[in-house]
Amino acid sequence: MATRVFKFLLFFHRWVGVALCALFLLWFPSGVGMMYWGMPSVTAADRLARAPVIDPARVHLSPAEAAERIGLDVAPAQVRLNSFDGRPVYRLGGRGGAGARLVYADTGQEQEDAAPQAMRERTVAAWTGRPVSDARVESVTEPDQWTVGNQLRNLRPLWKYSYPTGEQVYIGESGEVLMHTTTMSRLQAYVSAVPHWLYFTPLRKHQPIWIRFATYTAMVGTAGAIIGVTLGLWLYSPTKKKYRFAGAPSSIPYRGQKRWHTIFGLIFGLATVSWTLSGSLAFLPFPPPQRAPQPGIVGNNTVGGVGGGQGQGAARGRGANPNLAASLRGRSRLADFAPMHPRELLSQHADLRIKEIELGSFVGRPFYVATLTDGTSRRFGLDGHVIDGFDHGAIIDIVKRIAIDPTAVETRVIDQYDYYYFDRTQQRPLPVILALMHDADGTRHYVDSRTGTVAGTYSDRNWARRFFYNGLHSLSFPWLYNHRPLWDIVVITFMIGGTALCTTALVLGWRVLGKRLTKLAAPPTAALEAREVDIS
Repeated sequence: MATRVFKFLLFFHRWVGVALCALFLLWFPSGVGMMYWGMPSVTAADRLARAPVIDPARVHLSPAEAAERIGLDVAPAQVRLNSFDGRPVYRLGGRGGAGARLVYADTGQEQEDAAPQAMRERTVAAWTGRPVSDARVESVTEPDQWTVGNQLRNLRPLWKYSYPTGEQVYIGESGEVLMHTTTMSRLQAYVSAVPHWLYFTPLRKHQPIWIRFATYTAMVGTAGAIIGVTLGLWLYSPTKKKYRFAGAPSSIPYRGQKRWHTIFGLIFGLATVSWTLSGSLAFLPFPPPQRAPQPGIVGNNTVGGVGGGQGQGAARGRGANPNLAASLRGRSRLADFAPMHPRELLSQHADLRIKEIELGSFVGRPFYVATLTDGTSRRFGLDGHVIDGFDHGAIIDIVKRIAIDPTAVETRVIDQYDYYYFDRTQQRPLPVILALMHDADGTRHYVDSRTGTVAGTYSDRNWARRFFYNGLHSLSFPWLYNHRPLWDIVVITFMIGGTALCTTALVLGWRVLGKRLTKLAAPPTAALEAREVDIS
């Protein structure tokens, strides 16, 4: 019976390897690339890096006047002053800038939905620093390699400007640059995200098929890897009494590629199982991680109010907390910013070369957030002075005020990333205030006292995704990522081991498949002779 089970498992493992080893050989090396690169994108930092410094002489309207010009009775949750087409513009509303209404700060005119061709060409020239006449222009009406994997596939038509240097710029009807690639960024994607996420355009543009293919392939691969580890342990002889290799006692019965495959499987098999298993869970419906919530809109002409009716007196069903981000911001009106016009702030601090101003508040106290040329930001009160941070005690009071049981709240300051709050690039702010709510969901808030904002919010509902996907797939554990390059060394070592395992599997699979194909292709007489030789 045991022999039958062994043969069945070996048969399954062998043919799963034949079917999937080439795909797995893509996943492991590209996983190393994913540690440092990804798909090309245009970030807020990219936009600001190419934006001009705001000229105070051209900022004529206040935020309240800009909102009034387009008939906004209720202030949007986000108000920013930056540039568009080389002119200062207020971006009112939207989420992260998307969907915002644009009002020019010099004339009060609203930017139309569709930008004219001349404006698009000015934007491309300003972005690249090269004349549009040097570029080849194409209309993109179908998703291509660099637009298939994000929301751009739904924003067609796009116009693609390709320069002889390899630079490519995609711009939409809005007049905004939506994608920017270079020869290097495309090469980095081809050795990282494209093979790792199977972002091959013919497959990826059919999203449901792509999701099923990636998920089910990883699941079958997980089963094959588990069986491989099981077989390796089944065969392994720790006493070295069962087998001999090169005339000496051995723990493994094989030689050549089979021997190496077994050795790599015993060493790196568990990591292979964890990676394939966690990869197969990428699209399963885990509860999404709770991030810092966006403030909503409440009341007349207020900014940053508590959204969705979740004020401090809102019902607290199922252990949920009211919106901490909105409670920290409090309520402030656009009119509250009247004591200092953005033009005055820009003039007073012209030496800082400010590229963007955002309206913010802390418990109703308005202030401006200025983003500088080097990408850093500073907060200014309406008196023009820098705000270095906000009172810890006030933040803790607000946290306790929204808690179901204020006496159960535990707070402390952490200066290292922990199991939930982490960032391998170390860009997320530290130190932060950790507030453990000890409610039914095990909610934990991370508050940046320097900015007075919520840096992250998580709960026990997120533990499955955090461990089985983020943890197992990226080895994102505090004892590793807090001590880089330890994380890099460990992950790359396992990736190299997985690559070696897949390489030996590919060689063995090719041998098995090659023998079968040779027998099928051989004439009957030749096949009989081959069998007779084998028997003898």
